[in-house]
Amino acid sequence: MIIATPSIHIPEGELQFQFKLASGPGGQNVNKVATAAELRFDVARSPSLPDAVRARLRTLAGSRVNQNGELLITARRFRSQERNRQDAIERLIALIQQAATAPRPRVKTKPSRAAKQRRMDEKRRVGEKKQDRRSGGSSRIEE
Repeated sequence: MIIATPSIHIPEGELQFQFKLASGPGGQNVNKVATAAELRFDVARSPSLPDAVRARLRTLAGSRVNQNGELLITARRFRSQERNRQDAIERLIALIQQAATAPRPRVKTKPSRAAKQRRMDEKRRVGEKKQDRRSGGSSRIEE
């Protein structure tokens, strides 16, 4: 049982692992042992996730969720299969925790009367500056 949040527990049976050959450092070991871990988690059909968390998780995961609603996490940072497996689980937990926290609703605000006045004063100042530029160019000497 994986505990993502106090209210969300995911049974190990819902996670599917596949191990593949990884690229990168590791000497001969990298050519012989399948150390990269690929974790598949069915977000769409998981009974462990509340609907709101499921929707936010799909949005957060983005392109890592395929057409079937499966979240795919590939971990190949470490040289051992077990460390990569743990890394993939930790990344899944982090995503679920992030999805579990609901975003704070935006509070509408109004600009203060002083802020409106400052804005209007600045607009007037810029307009006057442009008007001065148009008024004939007093620095020119015409003969």
